[in-house]
Amino acid sequence: MDFVKTVVKCKPKVCDEGPLKPESKGVGSGQSEASCSDESRRTRVAKYRAKFDPKVTARYDIKALIGRGSFSRVVRVEHRATKQPFAIKMIETKAKEGKEVCESELNVLRRVSHHNIIQLIEVFETQDRIYMVMELATGGELFDRVIAKGSFTEGDATRVLQMVLDGVKYLHTLGITHRDLKPENLLYYHPGSDSKILITDFGLANSGNKGGDWSMRTTCGTPEYIAPEVLLRKPYTNAVDMWALGLDHCYLRDTPADVGKVNLLFEDILKYNLDQRT
Repeated sequence: MDFVKTVVKCKPKVCDEGPLKPESKGVGSGQSEASCSDESRRTRVAKYRAKFDPKVTARYDIKALIGRGSFSRVVRVEHRATKQPFAIKMIETKAKEGKEVCESELNVLRRVSHHNIIQLIEVFETQDRIYMVMELATGGELFDRVIAKGSFTEGDATRVLQMVLDGVKYLHTLGITHRDLKPENLLYYHPGSDSKILITDFGLANSGNKGGDWSMRTTCGTPEYIAPEVLLRKPYTNAVDMWALGLDHCYLRDTPADVGKVNLLFEDILKYNLDQRT
């Protein structure tokens, strides 16, 4: 079977470099593995700090690089005046793709206000970069908790999905379709078991669907979460978010699919009878 060329959005490479630490002086000319690691962290964080506009660093102290994607870097920062922690997502807008991702995310975040959606605090704009200051979620991805726990109880899975559904329902009332609702884009606000869930990463979102039933046609998403109608290049609606949530529930209760064989994965997706979905 010849499959469509799908625009896939891969999981960003997580790279928590840790906090900046004072340089320690070793004995003699040799360096321990720990000191080399600390020096490497300082060097990497300093490198990204140098890329930030002075207007940003004047207000926020960059503490660590916590993630990166094709066009973006995410750092943990501290507000210099209040000492409150935040996250800043820096997006390169020189490339067309980076600009489109940035515009999509900003179009959504500037409109929304919901306790289960990541909050945008402020935005800094330069000629080639956009800096989005957002609330900091410290509990990690839902994906990581699934891997750590193996599977969720039905009660825990229901609690998580209810929070996600609350956020998705709100988005849909605004005509916004996320189109990439995978566990990597669902964050825990804090490490505790009672943490709320935050929907994040709106780079593939469609925010022009005000009526809730307008058709979309762009083929995009993450392979194991793409709905059949998207793969078949059929017009689709915000129902694709519900398809992804159904898969999220399956993954909370079982092991995620093997994404190493994408063509076989697409074949499995297309076997489903769309008329049976609710």
